[in-house]
Amino acid sequence: MHIHILGICGTFMGGVAALAKQAGYRVTGCDANVYPPMSTQLEAQGIELIEGWGAEQLALQPDIFVVGNVVSRGNPLMEEILNRGLPYVSGPQWLAETLLRDRWVLAVAGTHGKTTTSSMLAWILEYAGLNPGFLIGGVPENFGISARMGDAPFFVIEADEYDTAFFDKRSKFVHYHPRTAILNNLEFDHADIFPDLAAIETQFHHLVRTVPGNGLIVSNGREDSLRRVLDRGCWTPVETFGDDGGWNIDDADAISLNGASQGALRWDLMGEHNRMNALAALAAARHAGVPVAQGLAALAEFRNVKRRMEVRGTVNGVTVYDDFAHHPTAIATTVAGLRHKIGAARILAVLEPRSNTMKLGVMKNALPESLKDADRVFCYAGGLDWDAQSALAPLGEKARVEKNLDVLVNAITAAARSGDHILVMSNGGFGGIHGKLLEKLGHLTMNS
Repeated sequence: MHIHILGICGTFMGGVAALAKQAGYRVTGCDANVYPPMSTQLEAQGIELIEGWGAEQLALQPDIFVVGNVVSRGNPLMEEILNRGLPYVSGPQWLAETLLRDRWVLAVAGTHGKTTTSSMLAWILEYAGLNPGFLIGGVPENFGISARMGDAPFFVIEADEYDTAFFDKRSKFVHYHPRTAILNNLEFDHADIFPDLAAIETQFHHLVRTVPGNGLIVSNGREDSLRRVLDRGCWTPVETFGDDGGWNIDDADAISLNGASQGALRWDLMGEHNRMNALAALAAARHAGVPVAQGLAALAEFRNVKRRMEVRGTVNGVTVYDDFAHHPTAIATTVAGLRHKIGAARILAVLEPRSNTMKLGVMKNALPESLKDADRVFCYAGGLDWDAQSALAPLGEKARVEKNLDVLVNAITAAARSGDHILVMSNGGFGGIHGKLLEKLGHLTMNS
């Protein structure tokens, strides 16, 4: 069978393409921006890529067109597919109906931590010898790939609440029909498609409605929003984590379940958010049959995900990190995690407000509080329609905003001194700023 994927270079659709190829399908695809690293990853798997949305691609005559949510009405290829009445389906629906139908799906949903928690869960199952399939919106260091079919029955998927396609405005995760579902947390995000938090809670309840009675929901007990979701109706056993009942972790990283000791977490990851992620992953893995002790042993060898507090280099005593944080809550927890690790050393926080929600300015007033624990704050304002300087004014002189990336790099390196930690946060490539910082730092004489 031949599928042609529209929007193939997105993280999710690229993962779908890889899975389809592994499953024996002929896979071709197109996108507006066909460039590395996704293009080279796909081409290395024998997937033919086409630049653009030309209607001449219909000559490929695939059995079905699989449509990503980057595609909208007015797209010339999509318009011709509609005009000719050719078969098409969304990426999430095709994945669910074709590759996940007979799998035990473990879905990880939440505003934050989906990628890390999915990676932890997949690694625990792998460590236990279960060879799970997975589709993750990042590259887990323990695997070096973001998607694989694995052996039946288990399949871990990062369950995104973003919409499915231009013709299906439900969240992607509604399609997956998990037997095990993690609800990691729930805050307002994706202001480009959701009017308010209540609208997202409705989508999460749609997910809850799909989990069978013999399944399990693992839910963050600290989140009022998730309690509201479950109070709307739940037909599945629920295990909570992080509250007074269910799964807990103390200051010594000792794990307990309903008050009974389960062992201790021994690893190098930083931050309270990762401790919560670990509880959720251990609970979900236990539902799949992995004893907690084995899960803890796996997490001791967990190597996190690329772009999650990833050290990009140390030059002249200055360490540069890359992190995906782009929501104020994620920014705050990332800064707090680094502060816990390095103590009194200086943190130079570098932020690119790049997500759709951040570009709209919806979260701008929460930024100063999220960055308060940094010693200096540098913000790239290129392309923003709101005044980042005014938004960060509560931080006073420790904040600097620049619209020119090279000027920003010069300002950061001029402020840096030996022993500092430069924490770069963006959900994009940020113009290669990490390499620019390291190169510039290498040419400077550091003060201490």
